Formats: sequence, structure tokens, C-alpha cells
Amino acid sequence: MSLKTTRLILLAASSVLTSCIITGCADTKNVSYFNTVTDATIPSKFPIPESIIQKNDLLSITVSSLNPVATEIFNPVNATNSNSNNTTGYLVNTDGFIQFPILGNIKAEGLTKDKLKADITKKLTDRQLLTDPIVSIRFLNFRITVLGEVKNPSVVTVPNEKISLLEAIGMAGDLTIYGKRSNILLIREENGSKFLKRLDLNSNELLSSPYYYLKSNDIIYVEPSKTVIRASKSSSNQAWISLGLGSISLLIIILDRIKF
Repeated sequence: MSLKTTRLILLAASSVLTSCIITGCADTKNVSYFNTVTDATIPSKFPIPESIIQKNDLLSITVSSLNPVATEIFNPVNATNSNSNNTTGYLVNTDGFIQFPILGNIKAEGLTKDKLKADITKKLTDRQLLTDPIVSIRFLNFRITVLGEVKNPSVVTVPNEKISLLEAIGMAGDLTIYGKRSNILLIREENGSKFLKRLDLNSNELLSSPYYYLKSNDIIYVEPSKTVIRASKSSSNQAWISLGLGSISLLIIILDRIKF
């Protein structure tokens, strides 16, 4: 084998090893979102989902009617539960009930806000406590948890009770370049059971998916790509690769100076 051929082989090996260090010896993945989407109008097939009330949820419940004096007892300032942020509201206890003035314990767990509102309105009307009462309910702890390969894993608070998957990811600082965009995991708990759904940020189907908008207490997990997993497992091998590069470079220098 000639000296020139040997040098070419060593240079090629050096190039391969350098590429392995930079890329983790793995094919790069497309890090863009919706790369299959073209100009189009995508109709919304599903309404914004209603969150199901769960144990330990904190609810704001206000009642109004044509008789402000009679209504006042149902909006006591100091009769509600408080959390650490000094936000008052009705806490759904471990049995799934809230304790409401005059009406006592009312089942809340497993209901939507509209269903609980209808139940309270009916109780007030049936017991002739108020005439044509108007009941308003809001979540005080509407939150989404975003974990995994995002810049700022966090619990996102949503005051307006409306948030999409993309907004939640954006509020967590967006995915890192190592996040697996084609396999986002949504974890949702309803009626005591956990529901798991895989979502693909590279597919335009997400924009018309019933899971595009999130519910209170949803958890989003972004798993790392295979490149990151492989890199973490082979970190010790990087030192040997670097040593190999140094040795090859030294051989190239020596061979370059050999004269015949």
C-alpha cells in the first residue's frame, strides 16, 4: 500500500470519527413542526374539551339573582377554602364533594362545570332558596404539566381555561433539538383512570385532533430522541474516540514527513 493511499485512509477514518462525535453516530431527525402541512384551511372538527372536575380541584363558584340580599349568603367571603397563594375557592375533597352554604355536601368529582352548575341551580330552585339563580363556575387551578425534552419543564397555569398543545409547549420554552417531535405523550386522568395518547407534531392531523386542546391537569411528556439516548450511553466511548482521533492525526503527521 502506498504512502499516499495510507494517508487517504487515515483521513477518511478521521472524518468518520469526527462525524460520529458530532452527530452521535446516528441519523439526524427533522426538528421542524408540521413538515407535511401545505397551504390549507383546516376546519375544527371538535369543540374545546370540557375538563372533568377531579379530587383536589379548586373551584370558584359565584351565585347571583334578582335578590342580592338572599344571594349574599351563597357568596361568603371567608367561608371558602384557601390555598398557599391566598386564592379562595371550593376545594373538592378526597371524597369528591364540595361543601356549599345551606346546600351542604355536593358531589363534584367526575362532573363538568356545566353539570355541576346545573346541579347547584336545581337545588337552589327546588328548595326555593332563590328565584332564577345564575351560577358561575371556574377552575382556579387549571394547569398543564410539561416534562421531558423542553427548555423549561414546568407546570403551566392557565387562567382562561383554554390552551392548546402548541401553546403549552411554547410556554415551556419549546422543545429542545433533541425532543422527539413525532411521539409526544399526553397523559390525562378522568374518573380515576389514566388515559395515554401519542401525538405527532410533524402531522397536520394534530391541528384537527380532539387532543389539540388540553384539559386541566393534563401532562405532556416529550421523550428524547435515540441520538440523545445513544449519546448518554456511550459518553465513556467518546474519550476513546477522541484518543483515536489524536493517534490518527499523529500518524498522518509522521507519514507526511517520511521521505523516500
